[in-house]
Amino acid sequence: MNPAQNVLVIDDDTDILTVLKANLEMHSYSVATASSWKEGKKALSSQKPDLIILDVMLPDGNGVEICRVIREKHPSIPIIMLTAKDKISDKVMGLESGADDYMVKPFETLELIARIKACLRRTQSNENIEQITIRDLSIDLKKRTLKIKNKEVILTPKEYALLCYLVNNRGSVITREAIRAELWKDSSLYSWSRVIDVHIQHLRQKIESNPAEPEFILTISGIGYRFIE
Repeated sequence: MNPAQNVLVIDDDTDILTVLKANLEMHSYSVATASSWKEGKKALSSQKPDLIILDVMLPDGNGVEICRVIREKHPSIPIIMLTAKDKISDKVMGLESGADDYMVKPFETLELIARIKACLRRTQSNENIEQITIRDLSIDLKKRTLKIKNKEVILTPKEYALLCYLVNNRGSVITREAIRAELWKDSSLYSWSRVIDVHIQHLRQKIESNPAEPEFILTISGIGYRFIE
Protein backbone atom coordinates (compact mmCIF):
# COMPACT_ATOMS: atom_id res chain seq x y z
CA MET A 1 0.00 0.00 0.00
CA ASN A 2 1.27 3.48 -0.91
CA PRO A 3 1.81 5.86 2.02
CA ALA A 4 -0.86 8.50 2.59
CA GLN A 5 -0.25 11.79 0.84
CA ASN A 6 0.13 14.78 3.15
CA VAL A 7 -2.15 17.80 2.79
CA LEU A 8 -1.67 21.02 4.75
CA VAL A 9 -4.81 23.18 5.13
CA ILE A 10 -4.23 26.82 6.18
CA ASP A 11 -7.51 28.59 6.97
CA ASP A 12 -8.74 30.68 9.89
CA ASP A 13 -12.25 29.19 9.70
CA THR A 14 -12.26 26.36 12.26
CA ASP A 15 -15.40 24.82 10.76
CA ILE A 16 -13.70 24.52 7.37
CA LEU A 17 -10.61 23.02 8.98
CA THR A 18 -12.72 20.43 10.80
CA VAL A 19 -14.79 19.51 7.74
CA LEU A 20 -11.84 19.30 5.38
CA LYS A 21 -9.72 17.29 7.79
CA ALA A 22 -12.53 14.75 8.31
CA ASN A 23 -13.35 14.44 4.61
CA LEU A 24 -9.77 14.27 3.41
CA GLU A 25 -8.91 11.63 5.98
CA MET A 26 -11.93 9.63 4.77
CA HIS A 27 -10.23 9.69 1.36
CA SER A 28 -6.97 8.38 2.86
CA TYR A 29 -5.05 11.65 3.03
CA SER A 30 -2.92 12.61 6.00
CA VAL A 31 -4.02 16.11 7.04
CA ALA A 32 -2.34 18.87 9.02
CA THR A 33 -4.22 22.08 9.78
CA ALA A 34 -3.22 25.63 10.64
CA SER A 35 -5.47 28.58 11.49
CA SER A 36 -2.84 31.26 10.72
CA TRP A 37 0.22 31.80 8.57
CA LYS A 38 2.38 31.58 11.69
CA GLU A 39 1.07 28.06 12.36
CA GLY A 40 1.34 27.24 8.66
CA LYS A 41 5.04 28.16 8.60
CA LYS A 42 5.68 25.86 11.57
CA ALA A 43 3.90 23.01 9.79
CA LEU A 44 5.89 23.62 6.61
CA SER A 45 9.18 23.62 8.48
CA SER A 46 8.43 20.40 10.34
CA GLN A 47 7.07 18.33 7.45
CA LYS A 48 6.94 19.05 3.73
CA PRO A 49 3.36 18.45 2.52
CA ASP A 50 2.44 17.00 -0.86
CA LEU A 51 -0.16 19.74 -1.36
CA ILE A 52 -1.27 22.95 0.37
CA ILE A 53 -4.81 24.35 0.61
CA LEU A 54 -4.46 28.06 1.39
CA ASP A 55 -7.10 30.59 2.37
CA VAL A 56 -6.69 34.02 0.74
CA MET A 57 -7.63 35.97 3.87
CA LEU A 58 -5.74 35.03 7.02
CA PRO A 59 -5.55 36.97 10.30
CA ASP A 60 -1.80 37.49 9.97
CA GLY A 61 -1.24 37.77 6.24
CA ASN A 62 -2.58 38.08 2.72
CA GLY A 63 -2.92 34.68 1.07
CA VAL A 64 -1.73 35.95 -2.31
CA GLU A 65 1.52 37.24 -0.81
CA ILE A 66 1.85 34.11 1.31
CA CYS A 67 1.43 32.01 -1.84
CA ARG A 68 4.35 33.86 -3.42
CA VAL A 69 6.50 33.23 -0.34
CA ILE A 70 5.65 29.52 -0.34
CA ARG A 71 6.28 29.26 -4.07
CA GLU A 72 9.76 30.80 -3.73
CA LYS A 73 10.80 28.37 -0.98
CA HIS A 74 8.82 25.31 -2.10
CA PRO A 75 8.41 25.56 -5.89
CA SER A 76 7.26 21.97 -6.38
CA ILE A 77 4.38 21.86 -3.86
CA PRO A 78 0.95 22.31 -5.50
CA ILE A 79 -1.20 25.05 -3.95
CA ILE A 80 -4.98 25.33 -4.12
CA MET A 81 -6.33 28.68 -2.92
CA LEU A 82 -9.67 29.11 -1.13
CA THR A 83 -11.51 32.41 -0.87
CA ALA A 84 -14.88 34.01 -0.44
CA LYS A 85 -14.05 36.36 -3.29
CA ASP A 86 -15.40 35.30 -6.67
CA LYS A 87 -14.26 38.14 -8.92
CA ILE A 88 -12.29 37.10 -12.00
CA SER A 89 -9.55 39.59 -11.08
CA ASP A 90 -9.12 37.86 -7.69
CA LYS A 91 -8.76 34.48 -9.40
CA VAL A 92 -6.18 35.86 -11.80
CA MET A 93 -4.20 37.42 -8.95
CA GLY A 94 -4.22 34.12 -7.06
CA LEU A 95 -3.11 32.06 -10.05
CA GLU A 96 -0.45 34.54 -11.08
CA SER A 97 0.98 34.46 -7.55
CA GLY A 98 1.81 30.79 -8.15
CA ALA A 99 -1.34 28.91 -7.15
CA ASP A 100 -2.21 25.82 -9.18
CA ASP A 101 -5.95 26.03 -8.68
CA TYR A 102 -8.57 28.25 -7.07
CA MET A 103 -11.91 27.54 -5.38
CA VAL A 104 -14.54 29.97 -4.12
CA LYS A 105 -16.34 29.47 -0.80
CA PRO A 106 -18.77 27.90 -0.28
CA PHE A 107 -17.57 24.89 -2.25
CA GLU A 108 -18.46 21.24 -2.63
CA THR A 109 -15.98 19.09 -0.75
CA LEU A 110 -16.08 16.38 -3.42
CA GLU A 111 -15.13 18.92 -6.09
CA LEU A 112 -12.21 20.11 -3.96
CA ILE A 113 -11.06 16.51 -3.50
CA ALA A 114 -11.27 15.98 -7.27
CA ARG A 115 -9.10 19.04 -7.80
CA ILE A 116 -6.63 17.83 -5.17
CA LYS A 117 -6.33 14.52 -7.02
CA ALA A 118 -5.83 16.33 -10.34
CA CYS A 119 -3.08 18.55 -8.88
CA LEU A 120 -1.30 15.60 -7.33
CA ARG A 121 -1.51 13.56 -10.54
CA ARG A 122 0.24 16.38 -12.38
CA THR A 123 3.07 16.46 -9.86
CA GLN A 124 3.58 12.76 -9.21
CA SER A 125 6.60 11.07 -10.72
CA ASN A 126 6.19 8.87 -13.74
CA GLU A 127 7.09 5.31 -12.77
CA ASN A 128 8.73 4.67 -16.15
CA ILE A 129 12.12 6.28 -16.56
CA GLU A 130 11.90 8.72 -19.42
CA GLN A 131 13.93 11.72 -20.39
CA ILE A 132 13.44 14.31 -23.10
CA THR A 133 16.50 16.16 -24.36
CA ILE A 134 16.18 19.10 -26.72
CA ARG A 135 19.42 20.94 -27.39
CA ASP A 136 20.69 22.12 -23.97
CA LEU A 137 17.35 21.40 -22.29
CA SER A 138 16.82 18.08 -20.50
CA ILE A 139 13.56 17.04 -18.77
CA ASP A 140 13.60 14.03 -16.45
CA LEU A 141 9.97 12.89 -16.40
CA LYS A 142 10.52 10.53 -13.47
CA LYS A 143 12.20 13.04 -11.19
CA ARG A 144 10.17 15.93 -12.63
CA THR A 145 13.28 18.04 -13.02
CA LEU A 146 14.58 20.36 -15.71
CA LYS A 147 18.22 20.96 -16.48
CA ILE A 148 19.73 23.44 -18.89
CA LYS A 149 23.39 22.84 -19.72
CA ASN A 150 23.40 20.32 -16.83
CA LYS A 151 22.27 22.97 -14.34
CA GLU A 152 18.94 22.36 -12.62
CA VAL A 153 16.26 24.99 -13.17
CA ILE A 154 13.45 25.19 -10.61
CA LEU A 155 9.93 25.38 -12.05
CA THR A 156 6.60 25.73 -10.29
CA PRO A 157 4.19 22.79 -10.82
CA LYS A 158 2.17 24.81 -13.33
CA GLU A 159 5.29 25.93 -15.22
CA TYR A 160 6.45 22.31 -15.37
CA ALA A 161 3.05 21.13 -16.63
CA LEU A 162 3.02 23.90 -19.24
CA LEU A 163 6.54 23.04 -20.40
CA CYS A 164 5.71 19.34 -20.70
CA TYR A 165 2.53 20.11 -22.64
CA LEU A 166 4.43 22.33 -25.09
CA VAL A 167 7.29 19.83 -25.42
CA ASN A 168 4.93 16.89 -25.98
CA ASN A 169 3.35 18.90 -28.80
CA ARG A 170 6.60 20.40 -30.10
CA GLY A 171 6.57 21.56 -33.67
CA SER A 172 2.82 22.13 -33.62
CA VAL A 173 1.04 25.42 -33.12
CA ILE A 174 -0.82 25.22 -29.80
CA THR A 175 -3.69 27.65 -29.37
CA ARG A 176 -4.27 29.50 -26.13
CA GLU A 177 -7.64 27.75 -25.96
CA ALA A 178 -5.94 24.33 -26.09
CA ILE A 179 -3.53 25.35 -23.33
CA ARG A 180 -6.41 26.65 -21.23
CA ALA A 181 -8.39 23.45 -21.72
CA GLU A 182 -5.39 21.38 -20.66
CA LEU A 183 -4.15 23.40 -17.70
CA TRP A 184 -6.83 25.92 -16.71
CA LYS A 185 -10.37 24.60 -16.60
CA ASP A 186 -12.18 27.83 -15.75
CA SER A 187 -13.36 29.26 -19.10
CA SER A 188 -14.71 32.43 -17.47
CA LEU A 189 -11.28 33.10 -16.00
CA TYR A 190 -9.65 32.63 -19.38
CA SER A 191 -12.14 34.85 -21.23
CA TRP A 192 -10.01 37.95 -20.65
CA SER A 193 -7.13 37.20 -18.36
CA ARG A 194 -3.48 37.01 -19.37
CA VAL A 195 -2.71 34.13 -17.03
CA ILE A 196 -1.44 31.91 -19.89
CA ASP A 197 0.73 34.64 -21.38
CA VAL A 198 2.12 35.45 -17.93
CA HIS A 199 3.09 31.81 -17.35
CA ILE A 200 4.69 31.67 -20.80
CA GLN A 201 6.65 34.79 -19.91
CA HIS A 202 7.83 33.26 -16.62
CA LEU A 203 8.80 30.03 -18.40
CA ARG A 204 10.77 31.92 -21.03
CA GLN A 205 12.67 33.79 -18.32
CA LYS A 206 13.81 30.43 -16.97
CA ILE A 207 14.63 28.50 -20.15
CA GLU A 208 15.53 31.07 -22.80
CA SER A 209 18.98 32.63 -23.12
CA ASN A 210 17.25 35.83 -24.21
CA PRO A 211 13.53 35.86 -23.29
CA ALA A 212 13.00 38.85 -25.61
CA GLU A 213 14.15 36.72 -28.55
CA PRO A 214 12.99 33.20 -27.62
CA GLU A 215 14.49 30.18 -29.33
CA PHE A 216 12.29 27.50 -27.74
CA ILE A 217 8.82 28.99 -27.23
CA LEU A 218 7.72 31.04 -30.23
CA THR A 219 4.62 33.26 -30.25
CA ILE A 220 2.25 32.67 -33.15
CA SER A 221 0.48 36.00 -33.40
CA GLY A 222 -3.24 35.87 -32.68
CA ILE A 223 -3.19 32.09 -32.18
CA GLY A 224 -0.87 30.79 -29.47
CA TYR A 225 2.59 29.25 -29.21
CA ARG A 226 4.90 26.70 -30.79
CA PHE A 227 7.78 24.87 -29.13
CA ILE A 228 10.76 24.45 -31.48
CA GLU A 229 13.28 21.62 -31.19
